[in-house]
Amino acid sequence: MTSRHPLAALAALSVAALALAGCAASQAPAGESAEATSLTWGWRLPTSWDPVTSTAGWDTHALALVYDGLTQLDTEGEPVPGLAESWEYNPDGTAVTFHLREDAAFSDGTPVTAEAVKLNLERGRDQENSTLAGQLRIVTSVDAADEHTVTVNLDQADYQVPYLFAGKTGFIVNPAAFDDVASLATQPEGAGPFALTEYVPNAQATLEKNDEYWNADHIFIDDLSVVPVADDATAVAGVNTGQWDVAIIPASQAEAAESAGLDVEEIKALTVRALDVNGTVAPFDDQRVLQAISHATDRQALIDSTYFGHGTANWQPFPDGYVAHSEELDDLYPYDVEAAEDLLAEAGHPDGIDITLTLGEDDTALAELLQAQWAEAGIRVTLNVQAAAAISQNYVQRTFPFVLDSYSGRQSPLQALEVLYGPEGLMNLGRQTPAELTAAIDNARATPTDDPAYAETIQDAVEVGVKLQPNTFLFSWPRILIHPGNVTGIQHWLDVQRWEDVKVEG
Repeated sequence: MTSRHPLAALAALSVAALALAGCAASQAPAGESAEATSLTWGWRLPTSWDPVTSTAGWDTHALALVYDGLTQLDTEGEPVPGLAESWEYNPDGTAVTFHLREDAAFSDGTPVTAEAVKLNLERGRDQENSTLAGQLRIVTSVDAADEHTVTVNLDQADYQVPYLFAGKTGFIVNPAAFDDVASLATQPEGAGPFALTEYVPNAQATLEKNDEYWNADHIFIDDLSVVPVADDATAVAGVNTGQWDVAIIPASQAEAAESAGLDVEEIKALTVRALDVNGTVAPFDDQRVLQAISHATDRQALIDSTYFGHGTANWQPFPDGYVAHSEELDDLYPYDVEAAEDLLAEAGHPDGIDITLTLGEDDTALAELLQAQWAEAGIRVTLNVQAAAAISQNYVQRTFPFVLDSYSGRQSPLQALEVLYGPEGLMNLGRQTPAELTAAIDNARATPTDDPAYAETIQDAVEVGVKLQPNTFLFSWPRILIHPGNVTGIQHWLDVQRWEDVKVEG
């Protein structure tokens, strides 16, 4: 095995160079070694390459290129071994012991040890600007019993930890980088399938295969570049010309991709369109008003008109088939204008109601359709268009009480419920959590995931949250990737898109 070289100095790239970044796999003449296999991915770059200071859930996809977690999630969203090859809980669920792989190493060849895991979890919990502190506050201490055995002690029974450690919360950074922790924002040091070699913010990230990765035998891409798709309308043409080998596209481009002969991967994901609601602000403090809004929403029409039929009507934060999805909530508030009018009248608004819906600049079409639908039930909407930064800041500042938003699930379904409904949850704009919901979440958290009652307990928590909290869910939508036929092996990961077993033919 060879160690990786350090991250190259940042350098400006020309537009022409970006355009030429693409598949470079070819067959070598007999007797000569094959050229490196390259792949360019049309995807977003992370807000930070440091998992502790990264601010967007979407970042996990890029960060997983350079980091590995103690666990990973399989295509069904269930935890499987990562840097840890096994784990077990103590009898009361208040401690979980992970057994690290003996061949796990960082990209510089340094072994991944229990002490490294301990330092990472403590940094994520204690660093002042950590975005992971909320998830790690359950950790009371971390014990490194020996080089490959680490025990995480918890303040309560919590069987969700193996889920949690499959994402940013469990991504392990090389402690050698902690001497200059600020540099991690642009120079990650991890134990994942790739190592970053060059990074141009807002333009491109260039990575090479990490031969030290414990599962390197299943990585068949030698060089991978991440180049954002600046204009969705150019994605199909860009993949056709080799600018990207794999690219994410909006639903509006799926038909064009199929017509161009590209393979279209429609992947079920933990993403749902939602209305963030501050239930402490009138008129949203009356559940009847929120139920009226939900009844006045024709979810299928939203999908057909703005997502070109790619989506599923939903009344809850999880997609059909996922362990936390409750069938009891399907069609909870069906499209029914008369029912909406009756609810408004019961709430003291017989002549209708005036509300303001805040939205980002990219959501105008969806918001205008909602505005038209709701008007039929006497819900008169003023649209308040804001920059994307203002929408993001609203999670903390809570300036706007009614916002058209998107929600992306977390590795742990209980972590997702905390984000949505917990007293400090970013999407809980009212910062209020009913005692009944707290009890339901705690019950699910304390239930072993191999207990036959686990699915029922977590679905019960979802049902309580949806019925008591003001957040309104509209529809789930898939992650859509396109690629030419010579790219094979792309699996449909429910959570993070991974690259094991993906190949690029010559």
